Amino acid sequence: MAGWWRALARAAGRHPWPTNVLLYAALYSAGDVLQQRLRDGQADWRQTRRVATVVVSFHANFNYVWQHLLERALPGRAPRAVLAKVLCDQAVCAPVAVSAFYIGMSFLQGKDDIFLDMKQKFWNTYKSGLAYWPFVQLTTFSFVPIRWRTAYIGLFGFLWATFLCYSQQSGDGTLKSAFIFLHLKEANAVERPPEK
Repeated sequence: MAGWWRALARAAGRHPWPTNVLLYAALYSAGDVLQQRLRDGQADWRQTRRVATVVVSFHANFNYVWQHLLERALPGRAPRAVLAKVLCDQAVCAPVAVSAFYIGMSFLQGKDDIFLDMKQKFWNTYKSGLAYWPFVQLTTFSFVPIRWRTAYIGLFGFLWATFLCYSQQSGDGTLKSAFIFLHLKEANAVERPPEK
């Protein structure tokens, strides 16, 4: 394990952009696989490929560039700088990222109206993100070196992607819909007798 970690650190040192983008994409795609397993147990690899395409072509790269621009505009780890970064991140980056996800997925799925999911789910998803991302970003901007930020955000993006992919597939963008789904899934598992 230590050899793997050293190789990853070397790759991030030599090629920080692609290393961060690939780690972010792998974690985000894994979040999609998890939500598929939670939903019905069947893996839809075409869906995961679409998620990976949106993440590699936009999300991860946007996040990498955004983190560097934010650090340049608001340098340092002082509390005032950290809070300003969190505010900027939620006011600028979050709406762009949520919109890009819904539009990109709808486009790749071949939907007639690629803006429909965004119109229907944007505000709920954005508000759900406000309950999650500011806390993640407080630790990100306070403790994580800039060269690792996109990969670090990808760790938390794994959980967010699980929620976001569920919302895109069958939810309404609210945390409530995801919790109701998980509660019903748990109740059904308890009611079903074990298979022999």
